[in-house]
Amino acid sequence: MPDCIYTTYHRWQIRLHWLTLVLLIIVYGTIELRGLAVRGSWQGKMVIMTHFSCGVLVFAVICLRLLLRLRYPAPPPLSLARQWQHRLSSAVHQLLYLLFLSLPVMGVASRYLRGQPWPLFGILMPVTTRPDPGLSRQIIRWHETLADAGYWLIGLHALAAIIHHFLLRDNTLRRMLPSRRVPPHP
Repeated sequence: MPDCIYTTYHRWQIRLHWLTLVLLIIVYGTIELRGLAVRGSWQGKMVIMTHFSCGVLVFAVICLRLLLRLRYPAPPPLSLARQWQHRLSSAVHQLLYLLFLSLPVMGVASRYLRGQPWPLFGILMPVTTRPDPGLSRQIIRWHETLADAGYWLIGLHALAAIIHHFLLRDNTLRRMLPSRRVPPHP
């Protein structure tokens, strides 16, 4: 069978991309809405547990996406963009992967070092027998700062997709949309 160059992503890459978006909406939404629930109430605990659990799922999905990326490399760019644009796009993608791998690790580390029980999918997670509240707070400050940077990276990523679709009128966005007309990978 002759080698084919695919112009779209593998169907599982597409599915996991959109699953990542849904999980990130939940993660960011729960942390933004946590103030609406009374601290210590069952609603507040549910919001925080959902944030923790979906954050860990983001980590798992990103790991799966990276494994798939090894098996199915990204298709070549379609647009006639300049070299600096391709480099910027690659840098943003790498930063997104790095960010959404590091944020859950930092979140789990801060909870572990805090030394107080915390739930993940409704199951209490182990904590250190030698809590370090100072280090826990420092990690969570970094977690919050980087999460804020995530808003900007996600926005830049979405803006680039919109520019490709509406201004450049290429198929960059369409390559990541679910479609039955996309030829399957071998």
